[in-house]
Amino acid sequence: MAKQCALCGKSSQMVWKLKKLRGKYNPTKKSRKYPNLQWVRLPSGSQRDKSLLHPSLRSGERVKACTKCIKAMAKIK
Repeated sequence: MAKQCALCGKSSQMVWKLKKLRGKYNPTKKSRKYPNLQWVRLPSGSQRDKSLLHPSLRSGERVKACTKCIKAMAKIK
């Protein structure tokens, strides 16, 4: 379950790096972009929103979540 958000399932993406050469853009290199994952403890059962968290996750569990999901959990509290 590494490099993937436990709440929304966001994972890595392939992106093209464009370089300008003599007035034209030249697709030169593919690279992999990873989401900003942080360790976070899930909120307790009384404060949690049922639609945000996956049913298999327990309250108080420590998981890796992307920063968008962490911000959304902060609004619920």
